[in-house]
Amino acid sequence: MLVTRSVALFVVAALFEIGGAWLVWQGIREHKGWIWIGAGVIALGLYGVVATLQSDDNFGRILAAYGGVFVAGSIAWGMVADGYRPDRYDVIGALVCLLGMAVIMYAPRGN
Repeated sequence: MLVTRSVALFVVAALFEIGGAWLVWQGIREHKGWIWIGAGVIALGLYGVVATLQSDDNFGRILAAYGGVFVAGSIAWGMVADGYRPDRYDVIGALVCLLGMAVIMYAPRGN
C-alpha cells in the first residue's frame, strides 16, 4: 500500500510540475499571457507541496527518485499535449530512468 501511495504521489507531482512548466512555456513562448504564466507558477508551487507528502523523510532521495518520473512524464506529456513522437531511444531512456527511480525509492534497506 505504501508503494502504491508513493507512486500515486509521484504521478500527481509530475502532473503539477510538468503541467506548470508547460503553462509557463505556453504563456511566454506561445504568447498566451500572464494568466497562463500565473497558473503555471501556482501548479509548480503545488508540485512542491505534493512532494512533501511522500513518507520517506529524505528530501534528496525523494527528489532524485522523482527525476525518473519527471523524465518519463515529460515524454508522455509531450506526446499528449504537443503531438511529440518519441523514438526508441527516448523510450529506452525513460524506462532506464523509471528503473533508477524504483531502485532509489523502493530497494529494500535494512533500516
